[in-house]
Amino acid sequence: MFDSLSDKLEGVFRKIRGTGKLTEANIEEALRDVRMALLEADVHFQVAKDFLEKVRERAVGQEVLRSLSPDQQLVKIVHGELVDLMGGATGKLDLSGDGPATIMMVGLQGSGKTTTSAKLARHLIETRQARPFLVPLDLSRPAAIAQLKTLAGQVGAPAGVFDTPSEGGEPARIARAALDEARTGGFDTVLFDTAGRLAIDEELMAELRSVREAVQPRQTLLVADAMTGQDAVAVATGFRDGIGLDGVVLSKMEGDARGGAALSIHHVTERPILFVGVGEKLENLEIFHPDRVASRILGMGDVLSLIEKAEAAYDEKQALELQRKLKKDEFTLEDFRDQLRAVRRMGSIGDLLKMIPGMKKFAQGGELESAQGEFTKIEAIIDSMTIQERHNHLILNGSRRKRIARGSGTSVSEVNKFLKQYQQTRKMMKKLSSGAGRGLLAQLQGGR
Repeated sequence: MFDSLSDKLEGVFRKIRGTGKLTEANIEEALRDVRMALLEADVHFQVAKDFLEKVRERAVGQEVLRSLSPDQQLVKIVHGELVDLMGGATGKLDLSGDGPATIMMVGLQGSGKTTTSAKLARHLIETRQARPFLVPLDLSRPAAIAQLKTLAGQVGAPAGVFDTPSEGGEPARIARAALDEARTGGFDTVLFDTAGRLAIDEELMAELRSVREAVQPRQTLLVADAMTGQDAVAVATGFRDGIGLDGVVLSKMEGDARGGAALSIHHVTERPILFVGVGEKLENLEIFHPDRVASRILGMGDVLSLIEKAEAAYDEKQALELQRKLKKDEFTLEDFRDQLRAVRRMGSIGDLLKMIPGMKKFAQGGELESAQGEFTKIEAIIDSMTIQERHNHLILNGSRRKRIARGSGTSVSEVNKFLKQYQQTRKMMKKLSSGAGRGLLAQLQGGR
């Protein structure tokens, strides 16, 4: 996400590094390069023009702060304007009011609307302890109805799904029946997965307006495919004018998405981007934070998102139990594997490195692929051990190590190398959990 744009902007700032101050000449040269970077990222041309005018206005005539080099001064200005461009503050999903909160999901066919509906249901369960009820309304595509029913099962309790008939019926009437069932079933949130088309047409708009009138949604959310760039902006404008929108969810932000949609939609439609889909799994839905995204684009990392991922991956009770084991010198190979799996649940190593300021350059290339392969190999080695061996590494004699190597598809030397690393890690973690380690941490934190 944004990798190409980020690399190009880094090149722009690198060119002006070392000059004594920002001048009109080097600002204009930098802005020309920024303009090309934005257009290559498929940012809407009018959005790019307005953005550059604001940067120029703020940059021209400013003295370089004593603590900042010219490139850092320009980065600061560009960061502020990027945040404003994407909406400023983080958008909120407003579900206040009496009765079940109704959310109408709209979008073109193929945008990922059905999967996003299930992702949002899972998100609401985890963040709001909601009881969501999913309603398939794409009557022209029986496969979409079956897909949502399957996904609702994957979301699990306390989610429910309406048994929409695969043939016949009017979407508005079915939506009303589903809302009645949600009320009687005690569900507090209802998500309507509406029909899509390959393009916006009046027939689709008329159907969506009838559903909207029938259920009076608290929020109408557009699911737009981020990979379509400027086309996503045109789609968002069409739905806003046709039925009205409260917010946008950008799907498919992982992979080859160039970022143009994320940088353009709010400016053009004046509707906030609330969430982004960053993978196919149901947990791959993230709240959209304009300030954090701007920091990622400019290579400044995203520590807050990294902390949130860590908190989601590590259970508080497990963390306390781990601390106890470290103090008692009881950190086993099974604990090592559990920690490895927790790190992997946070995402790819490359994505995690990009969230750490200054580490983006290490987030790609052969060394990273080698590190990810090493993680897989280590997990295979531990999985090839018996429970007794995982709990007591001291019994791992030569014959046991040969058997583990065969079972994990590795060599004895690789097993030996890992066990040596494990013992070194164990000693280091014990030292950090000791009084001396806590004293060092206190010093690093300023004695707090």
